[in-house]
Amino acid sequence: MTVKNLSTISFNELLDCFLLAFENYFVKMPSDRNYYKERWKAANVDYNLSYGLFDKGKLVGFIIHAIDKRNGIVTAFNTATGVIPEYRGKKIVKSIYNYALQDLAKHGIQKSTLEVITKNNIAIKAYEGVGFKISKNFKCFEGEIKIENDEEFEVEQIALKNINWNTLPNQQYYSWDFQKETLLKGNNSFFQVLRNKKPESFFIINSDTNYIAQFDVLHTKNKGWNRLFTAINKQVSGNIKIINVDERLEDKLNCINSIGLKHLVDQYELEINISS
Repeated sequence: MTVKNLSTISFNELLDCFLLAFENYFVKMPSDRNYYKERWKAANVDYNLSYGLFDKGKLVGFIIHAIDKRNGIVTAFNTATGVIPEYRGKKIVKSIYNYALQDLAKHGIQKSTLEVITKNNIAIKAYEGVGFKISKNFKCFEGEIKIENDEEFEVEQIALKNINWNTLPNQQYYSWDFQKETLLKGNNSFFQVLRNKKPESFFIINSDTNYIAQFDVLHTKNKGWNRLFTAINKQVSGNIKIINVDERLEDKLNCINSIGLKHLVDQYELEINISS
């Protein structure tokens, strides 16, 4: 068996392996191929710095890396790791990482991060065995917003390219797919909620998936959270999905828990520093 980068295999071959590896996962994974093509493009996936383990030319396990400079650090984000069922228990992930971390260091990558569902103990032990450590704890939700608010407010859409990200709170708490660098490359829309003509809160939504990528209040008084979710409810039809809310954001989580959304799973973010 051989480890090499994924630059020479087709997207369909990679995705076939991905979907097989994620059958019967903790959460149901989308099957739309275009979804992954667009998501990985927005995340800045680099197939030259993504890796697979091949058995007689067949891809049986993989690590897909998005590469970008985040918070001043050149980072490889593991956007997906998978091993097809018949090859599990053979330390495939460790074998890939033994190769990948050395190759990433040669290309100037300073840190690697990933996300894993907290109940996936086998995967967590594998990552910790490589040297990853838990850095964040996220909570995920979906469902219909159940809220009533008859107070007056306005909703204004602004192009993402015109946003002053420095004025938006808690940017350091978002995960890779919901950080500004990723959002600017995807099909996302920015809305701000105005109270008495002044910006009070904001939300960013992906129109393709109904994921609420970012949301927060600028002022935490006078029912600002209530008006924010009323605005989201009016803007979005059907279910919404809120992925990876950092557990340290207690006000945000209290509001989510009060509007009837279902708690899906928890995730860890893990990271490892890479030496050149």
